Amino acid sequence: MALIQTMEATGAKLFKYRGQIPVLIFALSLPILFFTNDKLYDSINFHWGWGGPLYTVCTIVSLLLVFAGLALRAYTVCTTPKGTSGRNTAKQVADHLNTKGIYSVVRHPLYLANYLIWAGLLVYTMNIFAFVTVSLVYWIYYERIMMAEEAFLRSKYGDEFEEWAAKVPAFIPKWSLYEPGMLQFSWKTLIRREYATFMSVLVSYTVLDYALFERIVMQNLARPELDDPAEPWFFLNLTIAYAVIALLIKLIKHKTTWLDATPDRD
Repeated sequence: MALIQTMEATGAKLFKYRGQIPVLIFALSLPILFFTNDKLYDSINFHWGWGGPLYTVCTIVSLLLVFAGLALRAYTVCTTPKGTSGRNTAKQVADHLNTKGIYSVVRHPLYLANYLIWAGLLVYTMNIFAFVTVSLVYWIYYERIMMAEEAFLRSKYGDEFEEWAAKVPAFIPKWSLYEPGMLQFSWKTLIRREYATFMSVLVSYTVLDYALFERIVMQNLARPELDDPAEPWFFLNLTIAYAVIALLIKLIKHKTTWLDATPDRD
């Protein structure tokens, strides 16, 4: 089997687990925070809270990247017609080739959005080793899924796909190509489909908070001259508060018709 066919076959297998594998990658990346060089923290006499200059900068950059990823996901999910960008895992599905809206500027907007979110979380760790390692793993992982998806679209739409792919970048948006889509942004779709994504981001920040906190506690044991870290409560409290909202949304979604999808949307 040719190499490109092997990569496409691997991507087809990974496609079925594209919701679970990123979580596994995130979990496996946590030990990197404990077993890589301390000099980055030591160089600024790091202490927990907004007093640390590097912590402040990294937190701002992190939040900007995560918000950009969430916004791109929201725009993609809430303006894309049914049957073109679903959450199917058993097999590839595309009722028609979507080349308008966000798909007129980038071919894989959801995967770009997901990477921006994960990149933001990695920036928050202030750990260059974690950022580079996980970014490389994500690139290999998503590249194969994108190849599998494009092989499916090429076989189904032929010249129409080739013309679109020749013009629209795979991963880096070219905003000058933008063409309006058929659907308006739907807040109902955003609430119905993306509330779990917001929850996962908050949980991830909470986990990272405590991973960094434990790392700093360990550092203080060896370097008592460093400031005493305070317990990280902000993201934990925010996660608990949002969990109540997420539970209400889930109840509304399953017990009422308020958030039901319209015929033109997933």
